[in-house]
Amino acid sequence: MAIGRVLQEEIQEAVEALRAGELVAFPTETVYGLGANANNPDAVRKIFRAKNRPTTHPVIVHIDHPRYLQRWVREMSPEAKKLADAFWPGPLTLVAKRAPAVNDVITGGQDTVAIRVPNHPVAQQLLNAFGGGSAAPSANRYGQLSPTRAEHVREEFGDEIKFVLDGGDCKVGLESTIVSCIGDGPRVLRPGSITLSQLRAVVPTIQSGPNPNAPRVPGTTTRHYSPVTPVNVVPSRRLEQVMNEFTDNHEKVAVLAQRPPGRANPYMTWINAGIRPDAYARQLYANLRTLDKAAAKVILVEELPLGEKWDAVRDRVKRAATAENIVTYDQDIAAWVADYGEEGGPS
Repeated sequence: MAIGRVLQEEIQEAVEALRAGELVAFPTETVYGLGANANNPDAVRKIFRAKNRPTTHPVIVHIDHPRYLQRWVREMSPEAKKLADAFWPGPLTLVAKRAPAVNDVITGGQDTVAIRVPNHPVAQQLLNAFGGGSAAPSANRYGQLSPTRAEHVREEFGDEIKFVLDGGDCKVGLESTIVSCIGDGPRVLRPGSITLSQLRAVVPTIQSGPNPNAPRVPGTTTRHYSPVTPVNVVPSRRLEQVMNEFTDNHEKVAVLAQRPPGRANPYMTWINAGIRPDAYARQLYANLRTLDKAAAKVILVEELPLGEKWDAVRDRVKRAATAENIVTYDQDIAAWVADYGEEGGPS
């Protein structure tokens, strides 16, 4: 993407806003971030207030080049250096011991800091012109759907955010892979578009999954990435059966599937997201936003395939739904629908 003259002027205005302690929403290859000067604790606190984000939830610091790591990181393990060399700039966040000057508001009070170098021309231009780090979680209210277009940020915050840099649709569409590089060795704490196999090709010893001693990182709470409409995951062969149980009672249903519907239904809003994991991921949040506007009683998501290329998408969908709202193969669907409570799940 070429950076036009108008956007160059907007970037300079955004830089001045960051230096003045204001918030700036900007695109990355993953999702749009809500940025503040990471060296200004009061500015970073504005992020938490705008998002209604718990203060114990750390934020990721974005820099434009690894040469600035020493400002934020006390030490980088050999494995962390290999991963940075292989995947930066890109959708990988590394967690390391924080430098002494890093404020608790960035780290959630922990002795670690999460950091990455984004691979988006607008983000790179902004960070380079700013000359510092930007704390930038996703530009949405805490726990809700991440934005992958500038219009999503504006819908979420309206006039609360003065500067929203429009860099088009995000190419990845899911938050970065997070790898902790402390303690018992490198460990994937949040899946993303960079898969475990790709990581192990660089660092064969890398582990995956939760660890009680691992640092807290963004986006790993049980319920997260959620639209307002309740989300339910349904096995593929039972998807239309579940939908029909709702629509037979003239209740509107929204569906995110990997295929077209078998037949038309006036009470149904159906999105065919296809079978390619990269395309599905790129459009996931935009599709869920569309379905959230359908005034449906429930959003039904067709159960996703197994395999590591789908790991990050399955993670986001599972957190959007929560375990209580996942239909299993052995459930009596009619009884489940009849028991479907007003709060979006079985009562």
